[in-house]
Amino acid sequence: MSGTCKNWSTWLKKTRFSYMDENQKEQTIKWLIAVRDSVLNLADLQIGQKIADFGCGSGLLAFGVLERFEDKVELIFSDKFQDCLDECQKILSETKIKNNAKFLKTDVSNIKLENNYLDRLMTRSVLVHIKNKKQVFSEFYRILKQNGIYAAFEPIISENTRYYELLTNNQISDYEDFKKAEKEFMENPNDPLVNFSAESLDKDLLEVNFSDVTINVQIASSKYIPTKETITNWFITPPAPDQKSMKERFLEYFDEKKVNNYITEVQNALSNNPIEINSKTAFIKAIK
Repeated sequence: MSGTCKNWSTWLKKTRFSYMDENQKEQTIKWLIAVRDSVLNLADLQIGQKIADFGCGSGLLAFGVLERFEDKVELIFSDKFQDCLDECQKILSETKIKNNAKFLKTDVSNIKLENNYLDRLMTRSVLVHIKNKKQVFSEFYRILKQNGIYAAFEPIISENTRYYELLTNNQISDYEDFKKAEKEFMENPNDPLVNFSAESLDKDLLEVNFSDVTINVQIASSKYIPTKETITNWFITPPAPDQKSMKERFLEYFDEKKVNNYITEVQNALSNNPIEINSKTAFIKAIK
């Protein structure tokens, strides 16, 4: 494992993945590296290019670029959260790797870059935080050079396995109530996490004039045995700093006592029993 990847993965294990056991951490890191490599390959990166990782978060894509090219490309780490940029800067300083990296704090709906600036633009799990995907695609189109490439990975969360699909009516006191609530907020057209499909992304990209749009949809199945602690984290861990946790989403429908009882019943039903979770994801490539 390279020094860059080692520092990056160590940081994740100590922070975002701290609640996982070592086996889960290693599996998740391997999956993220596979996602990273797929996006970088889609982007068709070359020496001398200007490349940006928007919504960089922990810097998965950007650090992958550095591993391949070091200072032979101009690389932009960009996020709207300063703490994400600070962590990336810290990891980068510890790698001692040669680089031509910049850090840009900006929202992707109004990017602080001039027209036709970038050769390559990449995102990972960014669109799930944006209500108006088409507006952001228009910004991506604006800042890319002619024949520039947008490459991305995006989870199609609206089509993932849901809690009620793992449970049965006799395991949950208010099964139908929680099933109805979950269906409603997982299909909410105003929620950026779930208000899109592969088909809608393709349509939006073409409507802002991207060409040769390719969206490869994959289904990943995970089989494991959750603990009570794991299930607690399902409910209390938000998918991003500006998003509500699953518990908070259910609290918009029911009082806290009822939601807490539901969580306890889910723990009793699923902890220490094997489950299978299906997640639908999309790899995107679009050329200006």
